[in-house]
Amino acid sequence: MLRIVNRVLTALIGLALLALGLAVLFAGLDLPRHWGVTMPSGWPWDRPRDVVLSDADRTRWTDEGWWWPVALAVLAALFVLCIWWLLAQLRQQRLDEVLVDSRDGEGAVLRGRAMEDVIGAEAESQPGIDRARVVLTGRRRQPRARIGLVLAAYAKPGPAVHQLRREAIAHAVTSAGLEALPAEVRMRAARHRAERVS
Repeated sequence: MLRIVNRVLTALIGLALLALGLAVLFAGLDLPRHWGVTMPSGWPWDRPRDVVLSDADRTRWTDEGWWWPVALAVLAALFVLCIWWLLAQLRQQRLDEVLVDSRDGEGAVLRGRAMEDVIGAEAESQPGIDRARVVLTGRRRQPRARIGLVLAAYAKPGPAVHQLRREAIAHAVTSAGLEALPAEVRMRAARHRAERVS
């Protein structure tokens, strides 16, 4: 849902900014006069010296008692909405629960964090994996896993991923009754401090 809202908002903001920029550019290059185009009545910019907001437009309501509270309220609401949107982008979309097929027609619900913890603990028990961080995304019936692994200096990435798929991911698929659990695995090597040799 958030992805759709992002695309719609981005498209609308982009179209509005593009239209505004083209309108100002159209007047700034004096294209109406060069092309012999007459602009509609009330069109704000039709000559290169025109400004986006005239002095009269900018100061029209400043003497009214309601102007400053409304202006500040609108700006505060826009600020809160922008902060909410930014935090929503930065927050990883975690799956809260996974629907488990209990084979009785009812189904059961498994907490997403519990499944993440189990997959992570089993991954960390593998030789060569120092730390594992698992995040479940997707839909309740079709979860996906994002797994971050910190490999020990001696570990080989290929065997570590194959063992992760054969053990931790396969056990999660079997225990939750899933058809599959697609996983994106990102690895990095553990950083070791330099050792002093005497």
